[in-house]
Amino acid sequence: MKKESQTIFDRNVVEFVTVAAEFCKFLEQAEGMKRTAFVDTSLKLLPLLYLKAVMLPKCEMLGEEAPETFVTEETYEVLRINLSGILADKDDYLDVFVSDMKYSDQPITKFISEDLADIYQDIKDFIFVFQLGLNETMNDSLAICQENFTLYWGQKLVNTLRALHEVRYAPSEEEDDEFGEETCDCHHDDCHCEGEEHGHDCHCGQHHHHHHEQA
Repeated sequence: MKKESQTIFDRNVVEFVTVAAEFCKFLEQAEGMKRTAFVDTSLKLLPLLYLKAVMLPKCEMLGEEAPETFVTEETYEVLRINLSGILADKDDYLDVFVSDMKYSDQPITKFISEDLADIYQDIKDFIFVFQLGLNETMNDSLAICQENFTLYWGQKLVNTLRALHEVRYAPSEEEDDEFGEETCDCHHDDCHCEGEEHGHDCHCGQHHHHHHEQA
């Protein structure tokens, strides 16, 4: 008789699956999102994902082979490029908490988009197998995801969380532009544009911003 896993029905597993699926959906649908909205949502989802992963019950492999994976190199790369486009010049950060540091006395440049794509890969592979609904492979995908959390994506998550916190809360010259409303820079007294003809034909020497031109 085949062994059946009861672990997959644990309340903490169900809650982890819910948050993990939400995290994957968020990244998959992020293309075109404004950076401020993306960062704000990431700062809410990532700590929740970490918390639910920590609360998982210990899970042991039942099968002999690892379940199939879902995320291909192409899927990974498309996601990473999309996220990099959203984060733009805020994507890279200096990390001193990586194993490479023992070979270098300089901080290592890391990328939030790459961290998130790495986390996504482990989480999506797990969600893909889990949602197939087969007891043994559900159990084993959970065991692998849990092990990968301990070895890989848990550390990436807290590293990128620090970087995202910096993007969101560090004071910068762009702060007003990012978190406030954009306004026309020119003063009407000095501007010689003809009424509503603000735009590319403006000769007042001021740059006029258009929402549709924003990345």
